[in-house]
Amino acid sequence: MENIVKTNTEQLAKTLNIQELVSSFLAAQDVREVSRLAYQKGLERFISWLAMNMITQPDRESILRFKTFLMESGLSANTVNSYLVAVKRFFVYLEGIRKYPNVAKDVKGVKQPKGHLRESLTVSQVKDLLAQIDSSTLQGKRDFALINLMVRTGLRTIEVIRANMEDIKQEGGEALLFVQGKGRDSKDSFVILTERSLKPILAYLKDRGKVDAGDPLFASISDRNKGQRLTTRTIRQLIKDSLREINIESNKLSAHSLRHSFATLSLRAGAPLLQVKDAMRHASIETTQKYLHNLERIEKGAERYIDF
Repeated sequence: MENIVKTNTEQLAKTLNIQELVSSFLAAQDVREVSRLAYQKGLERFISWLAMNMITQPDRESILRFKTFLMESGLSANTVNSYLVAVKRFFVYLEGIRKYPNVAKDVKGVKQPKGHLRESLTVSQVKDLLAQIDSSTLQGKRDFALINLMVRTGLRTIEVIRANMEDIKQEGGEALLFVQGKGRDSKDSFVILTERSLKPILAYLKDRGKVDAGDPLFASISDRNKGQRLTTRTIRQLIKDSLREINIESNKLSAHSLRHSFATLSLRAGAPLLQVKDAMRHASIETTQKYLHNLERIEKGAERYIDF
């Protein structure tokens, strides 16, 4: 099968000179590096699919079939849309340089279901999750501090990875962690480190030993990568393993569920919607309102008023 795919890929590349075109497309994009990498990943998936299906001259039907393939692959709506955006922009570029018609024109993305329920943990589950971590070791102290921080502040995995020692600052008598949020080029947002967020971090750093200001806040302790920045894969696996330790295993529960848990638990505890929006660093309050709507739908559902 690998030989067939390789042969088909070579044929496709010969027909369209596609690898060269992809390279020139990526070089021509005035976007952040993370977006460039996303385009590259989406196009690699598209080229592989074309090769598997022996398509050397893609047309509109091919794009629609690729879209169906992505939707049936179990990918999230966001991931499907990310791949489609890469393909659509690629063909806009090809048409612009008069190399190939824009066969992806007007192909629509995938809509996120309106009633999408974000998976989150209960207070009891969060307590169990933290309690099962052995905080007597350096790794345990790090893992506890990391998971505790994510669930108490709503940080994204990438924001945890990017955090450095120097990003913890004191302002107005409060400890803050400045973060580089999603789609941002600088660390111009912050989360508040309450005593329950900060204390485990300090305990971890005390055992970790001497560090420099530019060192990652959470670092690898393995012999091979000691002191280096954690990866997305490492954090995701750490949280998956921790959830399994308390007998929670679900494809819908992941590292990002800790962020959802923060939103849900803070709203349930009475935090104002606008404050939760700011803490989550949402661009639109409508995004935050989805959490509130789900809470109210569950807690105050009309079904509960039928008492016979």
